[in-house]
Formats: sequence, structure tokens, C-alpha cells
Amino acid sequence: MKVLWGLGKVLTLLFWVVVAINVFKPLSNPFDLLINLAGSLLFLTHLLELLLFNSSLQGRPHPWRDRLYILLVGILHVQTLPKSSGQGNSHA
Repeated sequence: MKVLWGLGKVLTLLFWVVVAINVFKPLSNPFDLLINLAGSLLFLTHLLELLLFNSSLQGRPHPWRDRLYILLVGILHVQTLPKSSGQGNSHA
């Protein structure tokens, strides 16, 4: 499963490279608008994920680095974070 998360992260980073290239040297007419729109929507989605998962980053050693990774790859980074122990383990 780690291979799939890693592949997803690589593909997402490649998409961000395409968006950055499109900002500095726009592609042909319909594609530049579509890439900018897709990049904007993905960035807004990752901002929403950052707001939703911000409380789970409080106990992490480097929460700002995790926030940056969430902005870049979104839920793919959240899925690779270790689960916090001690929550909901009481069976009594």
C-alpha cells in the first residue's frame, strides 16, 4: 500500500510541476485555462484538508512540514501519518 501512496504523491507533484510551468509559460489556449482551473481547485481542496486535519497535527514533531506536505499532496500525506494511540482503546 505504501507503494501506491508514494506513486500518488509523485503523480501529484508532477501535476504541480505542470501547473507551475503553465504559470510561467502558458500552453495553448484551452489547455492553459483548464490547467489553471484544475490547479486552483486542487489547491482549494488541499486547503480544506489542511483545515480539517490541523488538530491531528498538533502533537507531531514538525507540524509545519506536515502542513506543507498536505498543501502539496493532500490526503496522500494524511494517510501516511501514524495513527495516534490511546484514543478509543478503552473496551471497559
